[in-house]
Amino acid sequence: MATEFEIKPYPELWASLDMDVPRFDKARLMLGEAYAKTYLSQKKRPVGMAYFDNMIAEIHGGRIKELLAAKAEGRPVIGTFCVYIPEEIVLAAGGICVGLCGGSQGSVPDAEKILPRNICPMVKSAFGFKAGRICPYFQAVDFVYGETTCDAKKKTWEILDTMVPTYVMEIPQLKRQRDLDLWLAEVKDFKTKVEEVAGKTITETDLAAAVKIMNNKRKALQRLNSLRHHNPAPISGKDGLLIEQIAFYDEPVRFTKKVNALCDELEERIKAGVAVPTKNAIRVMVAGTPMALPNWKIHNLVEGAGAVIVNEESCIGTRYFKDLIDENATTMDNMLVALTDRYKEIDCSCFTPNDERITQVIKEFRDSKAQGIINYSLQFCHTYNIEEIRIRQACEREKIPYLFIESDYSAEDVGQLQTRIEAFLEQIGE
Repeated sequence: MATEFEIKPYPELWASLDMDVPRFDKARLMLGEAYAKTYLSQKKRPVGMAYFDNMIAEIHGGRIKELLAAKAEGRPVIGTFCVYIPEEIVLAAGGICVGLCGGSQGSVPDAEKILPRNICPMVKSAFGFKAGRICPYFQAVDFVYGETTCDAKKKTWEILDTMVPTYVMEIPQLKRQRDLDLWLAEVKDFKTKVEEVAGKTITETDLAAAVKIMNNKRKALQRLNSLRHHNPAPISGKDGLLIEQIAFYDEPVRFTKKVNALCDELEERIKAGVAVPTKNAIRVMVAGTPMALPNWKIHNLVEGAGAVIVNEESCIGTRYFKDLIDENATTMDNMLVALTDRYKEIDCSCFTPNDERITQVIKEFRDSKAQGIINYSLQFCHTYNIEEIRIRQACEREKIPYLFIESDYSAEDVGQLQTRIEAFLEQIGE
């Protein structure tokens, strides 16, 4: 049975942000129930997960107060949708990045009053949160950072800009030298924008400190991911996913400290032979599109069937933290080049050609000791849906058990997906 859990209410705070408080409060109660059922019903959870449970409890209150306090100090708060934002520049200016990607079906109808129905559910969900005034993060940011990784996003930014200031960075989708030169110029322009909002000039010392903070955060997530690869796994895939989702809105230094503390506990669990699944639990890797909070559907179905997810090759997973920035650069120009070099290593499906991602998927499958791959794509995500062909062909060559799932945030296909996933796991078991 799940332990009673509540996402704490802050009606006065929400009213001050011009939110639809009655509607949002209903969503808060529903999210709390879903969280208790999905997460607190798990057995043998690490003690260190209590911090992340509390982050969810304070997701719409305590963290929002921190953002508003930062704004009162003149520090910029920037909403983001993609792992291509150079977070180091925001941190160097004393600012805060918060993820705004939508992972809930509840806000989609608000978006569909304006946007086409046959576009990515993540874009619709995020846009709907602003259109319906049902996300305190949207209401708290100074401006929104958008990027051009997909057509649905870059056209939505034009409409979003009429609701909240939206800054768009061009992400080139080839990696020739001329494209990298464009990217570097875009990074420099973004730095200028952040400095204008912050009212300060970013120094080499500021940027070096921010690079170190973000590198340490990525190292902590790399460490956690590596521990998940142990057989049997010392933590569930659902908890691993939750931590990755929280990474996009928690304070980075605090988050890094708590992830490393959890990793210390997981190392002790491994030594003591304490595991969440049994040693014979089938190990699955998930690849594909990001799973924004609170999209836990695939993980819940897989682990509900007795398997364990040990790796996420996605923007919510390894694509966010697998690469570090060279800390040896000292001049501003060299530091920005090193920063851009790191971000170009993110192998989003928007790139062409994208051989690096195909290689990376197979590498992560081997490293995680997984026994099968579920390639997950959101509906109408054309780049990932088409790139699925190459992922499938690579798995066929490597004789890797493979399942492709295309879905949205609704519960309508849960029964069908459960049947397919259980059959897939049975196939691996045989």
